[in-house]
Amino acid sequence: MILSTISFTVMNLLVKYLEGFSAYQLVFFRSIGTLFFTMPFLLHHKIPILGNQKKWLILRGLAGVTSMGLFFMSVEYLKIGSAVSLRYLSPIFATLLAVLFLKEKVKHIQWLFFLIAFSGVLIIKGFDTEINSFGLLLIVLSALFSGFVYVLINKIGLRDHPVVIVNYFMWISTVLGGILSIFQWTKTPQGTEWALLLSLGVFGYFGQLFMTKAFQSQATNKVVSLKYMEVIFTMIAGVFIFGDNYPILSVLGTVMVITGLVLNMFYKSK
Repeated sequence: MILSTISFTVMNLLVKYLEGFSAYQLVFFRSIGTLFFTMPFLLHHKIPILGNQKKWLILRGLAGVTSMGLFFMSVEYLKIGSAVSLRYLSPIFATLLAVLFLKEKVKHIQWLFFLIAFSGVLIIKGFDTEINSFGLLLIVLSALFSGFVYVLINKIGLRDHPVVIVNYFMWISTVLGGILSIFQWTKTPQGTEWALLLSLGVFGYFGQLFMTKAFQSQATNKVVSLKYMEVIFTMIAGVFIFGDNYPILSVLGTVMVITGLVLNMFYKSK
């Protein structure tokens, strides 16, 4: 899980570093970089690329690319640490959507955990004067669509291979990102920028791979809290690399967001 968080942290920092490119370009290169891994895997193991539940797989891909695009857009307006921490609201949205569409039940104490997390968001917004309202809207919408992704993956279940699900997501992202990039090609990569753009998909892939292996090798409640080290790593790196500055109350708000989400996960696993 630590290797996973490091991979995702590097990807987050690259997104911030490459913010001169449009969000659509970042989506395109992030996706095509991962396809270099998913397509050979499926072909080598002779796994049907189209899967069994095409409708749900396409919806998952569309929700995923929307969430990713909104996240990349938000980084232009927010500090990278703030964007990453606020995107972690997605489990709350996933739970709310599961109540609506999957008829799942939510215990009263879970609403308390959600209140702690949302209070953290309000503190971040209220005490960090550099939090842009439009950027905040983008990242909350990104978390909402990410929550929708969780619900769709739950709906797909084990009837399709995990790499098939990711492959659909990457192909849809590549096609949509490529088409939209034609209309908003803000910058042409030069020299090492090509490698940096493609490495978005490499680090994204290995982040996902290491996280999956972590969940397969240990009980979920033993490793899931380590996932939130991504926020800590990204905030610290943002301070040293991009000169980000976080007011103490903003840090408190971030801690509240993470605390509410970790408590909910521990409660659900229990």
